[in-house]
Amino acid sequence: MNLPNRLTVLRIMMIPLIILVYLFPFAQFNIYIPIYYISNIPISLVDIAVLVLFCIASFTDFLDGHIARKNDLITTFGKFADPIADKLLVNSLYIMFLSKGIIPAVPVIIMISRDTIVDGCRMIAAQSGIVAAAGYMGKLKTVLQMLSIVLILINNLPFELLRLPVSDIVLWFATFISVSSGYSYFNQLKEYIFESK
Repeated sequence: MNLPNRLTVLRIMMIPLIILVYLFPFAQFNIYIPIYYISNIPISLVDIAVLVLFCIASFTDFLDGHIARKNDLITTFGKFADPIADKLLVNSLYIMFLSKGIIPAVPVIIMISRDTIVDGCRMIAAQSGIVAAAGYMGKLKTVLQMLSIVLILINNLPFELLRLPVSDIVLWFATFISVSSGYSYFNQLKEYIFESK
């Protein structure tokens, strides 16, 4: 397994750690978690820890793609595993935010539904020997999703000080790009989806 693929696997392995840190019942074990305030906006140490882990995991996404392209190490495994790792990372965070009532359900449902449909399209195309790598719109979607997660973890700072709901705007924009890129995938692979034997 080459270095880019190892980085992809590392990103996947970091997801359970992020979930554990975010959802661990610290209070039940009498563990005090400090909360810091910027003006009157609270940020928990847990959110900071998750932010650091998430940023490290997200950086491996940039790094594995950069190394793979620069050194011609692009593999079929990488084309499949890299977008799956991104979706697992992003959707896990969104589901956790949703479970705590931090974000609305609709964009999460839309984006997870889109990912499920796209993965189905890619699986069908793979049966015809076609490996659909992530396109520009798919990469933009991932960047916007990661940006929205960072903003959510830092309570929309510094925009919250100005009462600007930037984290919400980025979340909904990511949802729009998610649907648009999903349609692009479908359009690209529809001949294999509707292929009749």
